[in-house]
Amino acid sequence: MENITDDMIQNLSPWNDGIKPGDITKTVKESACEQAYQVSPRYLNAAGRLFGGDLLSWIDLTGALAAKRHCNMPVSTVAIDNIHFAKPLHIGDIAILISNVTHVGNSTMEVRVNSYVEDLATGHRSLVNTAYLVYVALKDEKPSRVPRLIPETDIEKREWFAGEKRNEIRKSRRKEGI
Repeated sequence: MENITDDMIQNLSPWNDGIKPGDITKTVKESACEQAYQVSPRYLNAAGRLFGGDLLSWIDLTGALAAKRHCNMPVSTVAIDNIHFAKPLHIGDIAILISNVTHVGNSTMEVRVNSYVEDLATGHRSLVNTAYLVYVALKDEKPSRVPRLIPETDIEKREWFAGEKRNEIRKSRRKEGI
């Protein structure tokens, strides 16, 4: 796999992603989602921190909402990968989860979910977790074509190319039975 270069970013156009005349397209910001959760005692593990499984559930819900906004139909989670926990959340903390569609296939969408802890007094947010998830769009319980994604900013374009690489890695893992 090649490295993402500035030249690649500058030359990315929607047509490079297989967009044909008449295809439905959406930008990243059209399906972005932000949700807030307060950590209460019911979410704590024995160490007094947010149980990782609850955070994963929130991540999946927030990611699915961005995917549903993108395709306007039900979705099902296909994969959760590249999860990194940077810091714990504690009782009373406000978790802010932000999801964006980063890459699309024919019927699948990759979504990045960043989780933050927000200081309500200052509004400052600190990154807690980053995860990438893959969803499949379902129409009548069958995979269905999703709108093409138009990355507009350099960050969105870099994320799109990185999504291509992550998709190649996922395909390789499936092929190897991993």
